[in-house]
Amino acid sequence: MVSVYAISSPTGKISPQPWLTAPETRTIIEALTADGAEVRFVGGCVRDAMARRPVTDVDIGTPDKPETVIGLLEKAGIKAVPTGIEHGTVTAVVGDRKFEITTLRRDVETDGRRAKVAFTDDWMIDSERRDLTINALSATPDGDVYDPHDGISDLAYGNIRFVGLAADRIEEDVLRLLRFFRFYGLFGQPPPDADAMAACRNHADKLPGLSGERIRDEMFKILLVPEPAEIAVLMRGLGIFDHILPEAGDVGSLRMIGWLETRAIKIDSVVPDPLRRLAALLDTDAEGAAAVAGRLKLSNRQAWRLSVLAAPPADIGPDADAPSVNRTLRRLGPDTVRDLTLLAWAGELSVTPRLPAGRTQAWIGLLDTCDGWQGVVLPIGGEDVIALGVAEGPRVGELLARVEDWWEDGDYAAGRDDCLEKMKSLLRKN
Repeated sequence: MVSVYAISSPTGKISPQPWLTAPETRTIIEALTADGAEVRFVGGCVRDAMARRPVTDVDIGTPDKPETVIGLLEKAGIKAVPTGIEHGTVTAVVGDRKFEITTLRRDVETDGRRAKVAFTDDWMIDSERRDLTINALSATPDGDVYDPHDGISDLAYGNIRFVGLAADRIEEDVLRLLRFFRFYGLFGQPPPDADAMAACRNHADKLPGLSGERIRDEMFKILLVPEPAEIAVLMRGLGIFDHILPEAGDVGSLRMIGWLETRAIKIDSVVPDPLRRLAALLDTDAEGAAAVAGRLKLSNRQAWRLSVLAAPPADIGPDADAPSVNRTLRRLGPDTVRDLTLLAWAGELSVTPRLPAGRTQAWIGLLDTCDGWQGVVLPIGGEDVIALGVAEGPRVGELLARVEDWWEDGDYAAGRDDCLEKMKSLLRKN
């Protein structure tokens, strides 16, 4: 039960922080309050400040309508961009900082994908349309925090809970179902909220109605939480993957790749990567990876990468000989080979968690090879083949490929003259 005092009076305080006292922030606040409006910081910046986590994006709520906000900003010489004007959002730009300013709103109509809103000046009504209690906090420019749904307590105890009835919030926007798992992965402590879990299970079949882009973006964020494998276990148990990612397999490799990326090794080039983690979660072939890429609306580059990671064209590991590794590096590039190395290593660890020190060093050595790779180019090209009397056409490429295989088998030691002699010998035999 939320007390009347919690609704009408501040119940917390944000200590002075760089984002709160920054000149850019104060400039925005002064502009927005020039005519006496009460504005507050809302959402993530308040939540993260209360949780003593870094604040990246600063969002501001105001009772003023968008056209009034734009006028106040322009009067103060601040660039105003109507980024979501139909939903009341204006982006203010001060130097290299951006601030999202949104008019207080209430939902008029929802269909699970998008909402029609009306503007209001009531902070309580605006808070009731938020998804989670920890995201419904707001704070005055002086740092006084309003907590209409007991979000501060939930944040302290890791209780990730929907505002009001979980089922109602999900029916308003089904994406909130996935957002629950992201925020549980970021802030939650077990056990997860029973009402939220039941609502997620009961509404999972509505997820395919969302766009692939929205599902992709939220899944990528889920995969970047500190322990994505544990969240994946929860999602599978509730049948979430049945509707958005049926290709998901065992979470062992995902658990190990998260450990490798964040705690096991300290290599600058190894950082958490959502697409690599997605590949670790999948149990499918290249065709299945293509289906995932299409469903999640991945870019062409992302689709190619996922296909390669799901169905590696070559074995990568400590047992591979140097020429094979170099060949794969040259053909796929060091970034992709790094991905393949980490995935193969994670797969091995999922079966044998404790590897001998020598084996671990061999895996690290492969990553070092990726970091130190200097690209090499075949010293001859199609014009050289044509100059030797071969007509333009498919045969030019076939001959070049045969020389390239020979050159790679020799670990790229052959120079231009040697490659030309090899080409001539092939032509003599044909």
